[in-house]
Amino acid sequence: MLRFLFWMAILVAIVLGVLWGVGVRSKRLPAADPVFTNSLKPTLNEGDLIVTQSVVKPVYGDLVLCPEPGAEQRYIIGRIIGESGDKVVIKDGVPIVNRKRFIREYDCIENIFKYPHPDNEGEVINQQCQWESISGRLHKIGNLLPVVRPEKRVFEVPEEHFFLISDNCQYPYVSRDFGPVPTEDCQTTVLGRLWSKDGWSDSPHRLNYIQ
Repeated sequence: MLRFLFWMAILVAIVLGVLWGVGVRSKRLPAADPVFTNSLKPTLNEGDLIVTQSVVKPVYGDLVLCPEPGAEQRYIIGRIIGESGDKVVIKDGVPIVNRKRFIREYDCIENIFKYPHPDNEGEVINQQCQWESISGRLHKIGNLLPVVRPEKRVFEVPEEHFFLISDNCQYPYVSRDFGPVPTEDCQTTVLGRLWSKDGWSDSPHRLNYIQ
């Protein structure tokens, strides 16, 4: 048994070494930053342990991790919906890229997700979850709530820049706030979630692949 455990440990170490060598990393998302973590819902949650890679270049529709503009010690996570030369309009909280909206395919199985209000202590947000398609790839989004709508914003994406959008339409924290970001700063793609802050026992939120 001891010999078996020894060789298993060696094998695991080798696999982890190979993954590290090809740019695969794990990162624990902060649990005390409601502005940031609310922008990730319903795809990710505070305290999640995620997996990223930085070898294969990200493409349109990918969820990427980048330094926060103006605060390099922090980072943002957003989805690429605009590239060089694209015109992005955010109208009523909904992105329109080159005059086209993204397709809302159908509701999530768990149609409503809940989380604490970022500004009003004790209040709970109830938000609708849907699956949206970008270039034929599906991902979850949090629909805009029927409350205050953000003002219309228009952006022209410069050369060598990405326009990023949050999966949560109600609480975005990416290019609508910071503007397009340099592509050279956004070369880390979020691959999936290993497990949530509740650990391995939280089966719905473990080993989740992210499109």
